[in-house]
Amino acid sequence: MAVKYLSEPALDNPIMVASWPGIGNIGLVAVDTLRVQLGAERFAEIEPWDFFYPKRVVIRDSILHTLEFPGSTFYFNRLPRRDVITFVSEEQPNDGNKPFAEGKKAYEMANLVVDVAQKYGCKRLYSCGAAVSLSHHALKPRVWIATSSRALNQEMTGFKNTVLMGKGEGRGEGGTITGLNGLVLGIAKKRSIETVCLMGEVPDYLSAAPLPYPNASKSLVELLCIILGTSVNYGPLNEMAGHVDNIISSIYDKLTPEVRERVERRKAIAREKAETISEEEGNWIKEHIEDLFKKGDKGNERAA
Repeated sequence: MAVKYLSEPALDNPIMVASWPGIGNIGLVAVDTLRVQLGAERFAEIEPWDFFYPKRVVIRDSILHTLEFPGSTFYFNRLPRRDVITFVSEEQPNDGNKPFAEGKKAYEMANLVVDVAQKYGCKRLYSCGAAVSLSHHALKPRVWIATSSRALNQEMTGFKNTVLMGKGEGRGEGGTITGLNGLVLGIAKKRSIETVCLMGEVPDYLSAAPLPYPNASKSLVELLCIILGTSVNYGPLNEMAGHVDNIISSIYDKLTPEVRERVERRKAIAREKAETISEEEGNWIKEHIEDLFKKGDKGNERAA
């Protein structure tokens, strides 16, 4: 297993921003939006053989050509404010059947990602993912923050629309970060690299829906653009969000009045900031809404 370098660009004091699939593909869509919009250049990839099962066998001219694996690719940009390396992986490796990274393979891949950050002198590494929250899909998703130091917590919460992990739900400062988000940050901190996890909010009752959640991805992109001192065209992301919003609304309309009333209560609580929603209340709503998303219109899901 190794990182294969296609080129070795000269970068000046870069930071790294990393992503992979997860709940709502929030981090993946955000970082890939940046990659595409900023015209990032591919320069390295993690060889997939030891990490993933092949996606398919490619046939050309009726001849077996090659095995195709999920990609795990590094890109770079030289921006006016600073250089940036983006890492985009199409899958999280694991030794079991969980949707997030787990086991020896995941730990090995996380080390390879941090190897590249260290090779290019990255003093800070951002990972991007999702935060399952007792929120409402009509509200603008916040960005939850977890970092490697109190000083970084203070810096990151100086940006608009951010909240420290746990405090947004009145649960103190504890919590866990699963998958590669947690592994990469833990390894990077051990190697004295500053680490920041950016997590876009997704309502708990949408966390199991087979849909992306681009509204939360947009919140991440907005924050990353401020950090990087750049801008992007939000048109494609807004279009995706519009499609997904229509699907959510069509399923939401099928809820019973009692469930809708409890979910709508979240908007009032968020606006008044008068109280937090209990976990018991959140679990009740999730149990009553999850089946509807699983039974949603499959054609619409494909279109999204």
